[in-house]
Amino acid sequence: FLTIDKKAQLLSCNTAALKLLDTTAQEGNVLTLNRTEHFRAAVGDVLAGKHAETIMHHEDRTYQLIANPVFEKEQVIGAVIVIIDITESVKRETIRREFTANVSHELKTPLTSISGFAELMRTGTVPEQDAINFSNTIYAEAQRLISLVNDIIHMSELEENQVSEPFEPISLQTLAKEITARLSESAKKKNVTLKVTGTEAWVYGVPRILDEMIDNLCDNAIKYNQENGSVTVETGEDQQYAWISVCDTGIGIPVSQQERVFERFYRVDKSRSKKEGGTGLGLAIVKHGAIYHHAEISLESKVGEGTKITLTFPKKEIE
Repeated sequence: FLTIDKKAQLLSCNTAALKLLDTTAQEGNVLTLNRTEHFRAAVGDVLAGKHAETIMHHEDRTYQLIANPVFEKEQVIGAVIVIIDITESVKRETIRREFTANVSHELKTPLTSISGFAELMRTGTVPEQDAINFSNTIYAEAQRLISLVNDIIHMSELEENQVSEPFEPISLQTLAKEITARLSESAKKKNVTLKVTGTEAWVYGVPRILDEMIDNLCDNAIKYNQENGSVTVETGEDQQYAWISVCDTGIGIPVSQQERVFERFYRVDKSRSKKEGGTGLGLAIVKHGAIYHHAEISLESKVGEGTKITLTFPKKEIE
C-alpha cells in the first residue's frame, strides 16, 4: 500500500509494499522504487486522473498493481497504489490450463483410435481375424480411458479434500505384501523379482488411498525396470515415524527431471510411458496422497542404476 502526491513523491507506505518492491526507501519519488515499464506507465496514468491496473513480475513472483487517483475540486492531488501478490493464484490458473490441455490430449488419443477401428468394423467387410485384432485394440484403449478417468477422479477427491472414507490404523507391511502379490504376474512378465523386507510399520490413514499410492510406486518400479531386475519394498518405524520405500534396479531418472516427476502428466520417457499404458497421473496421486496424510516424499535415483522413493508418515493420529 502506497500513497503519493501529484508529483509522484512518496507520502506513505507499509513494510509489505517495500518488501514487494525490494527496497528500503520510504521517501522520494515513487518511480525510483521500481523502474519497470509497467510500474511507470501505471503511475503516469493514475496521476493523469485515470484508474490503472497492471501485472508486474519480479524474480519468481507475480504482482497485481491497482492505482486510483485522489481528487480535490476535480484536480488530481495524488494517488493510492495497492500491490497484491498473486503468485499462487497465477500458478493455480497455469496448472488448471495445463491440466485441461493434457486431459484433452490424453482423452483424444484413445478415442480417436476407438472411433477409427469402430468405423472400419461397422462396414461389415473386415476379415474375422482383423475384427478380433481391432476389438482387442478397442478394448485396450477403453481400459486406458477408464484408468485415466478413475485417476482424474481420485486426484480431484484428494485436492478438494472430498475423501469420504475415515482414517484407520493400517499395517504398511501387510499392505505392501498384498500389493506385491497382486502385481506378481506383471513382474513375472518383465522377469522382475518382487520382495518385501523390513519390520512392521503402522500408520493412521485411508486404506484405499494408501493402497493406490503404494500400488502406483510398485507398478512404476516394475514397468520401468531392467530385464531380470528387482523391486524391493521395505517398511519400518520408530517412535515418531513410519516409512515405506520402493527401490528398483530400473532405468533411473535424470537429476534435471527429478523435481518434476510428481507433476500431473509429466513423463520422463514419453514413448516408453505410452507403450506401458500409464496415465501419467500415478506419481501425482502419490504426491497428493502424501499431502493428505501429512507424509513426506523423498526420491533418490541414478540413470541406469535405479530409483528409490520413500514415504515417511508421522506416527501421531491425523484428525
